[in-house]
Amino acid sequence: MAAFGKDELERYARHIILPEIGGAGQQKLKTSRVLVIGAGGLGSPLLLYLAAAGIGTLGIVDDDIVSLSNLQRQVLHGTERVGIRKTESAAVSISALNPHVRVVEHTARLTPENADALIGGYDLVADGSDNFDTRFLVNDTCFRLGKTLVTAAMLRFDGQLSTFKAHMGEPHPCYRCVFPEPPPPGSVPACSEAGVLGALGGVMGSLQALEVVKELLGLGDSLSGRLLLYDALRGDVRTVKLRRDPHCRLCGTGGHER
Repeated sequence: MAAFGKDELERYARHIILPEIGGAGQQKLKTSRVLVIGAGGLGSPLLLYLAAAGIGTLGIVDDDIVSLSNLQRQVLHGTERVGIRKTESAAVSISALNPHVRVVEHTARLTPENADALIGGYDLVADGSDNFDTRFLVNDTCFRLGKTLVTAAMLRFDGQLSTFKAHMGEPHPCYRCVFPEPPPPGSVPACSEAGVLGALGGVMGSLQALEVVKELLGLGDSLSGRLLLYDALRGDVRTVKLRRDPHCRLCGTGGHER
């Protein structure tokens, strides 16, 4: 296990002096591998804070390019990078922030064909995707491979966040326990149709990064079994309890999609 260099000790000093983290915890972060799905509005602050925290390896899955309309909320990218791949832009920003972090660019869309190979190589998955098909695919693959999933979503002025680790058994639910099936096409508008407050991505992505670090280090209370809801217009944060569904098609006792 590699020792910290002098610059790393200074960089992570405010972590290391926390008794709950210390040198051992920071070393754990350094050896951790986290896969982030999406380098957009949620992935931007998420990746920046995970890099700043000293996560040793960050994988990024995104097949999109940077567009001007992204920059209202996707702070990982800059105007000069419009037109280049988001994974490439993300790698540049992360390297500038923390050169000790290894970035693995997966410039592709997550599909049933590549999900196992991509997710299987990481300790934990953080999903910041913007579509239901990907969210369900990530959940199902994480359950099957025994990976903890921290997922967030946002639309207009509202955000939500939870952790799913149903592979650990009772009482942990999976995403399908809460949302059994994707909604009918067109029933939930995309951000491009309904809009989203740019700073909301900063709030939810930062909270998501915090939960990732907590899960990696075993700190505090997990969000597994709870859904955090943030109403930006009211300035209101609340959590609701989530229960494991014994009839869930994925993780229930009669599940048939394992």
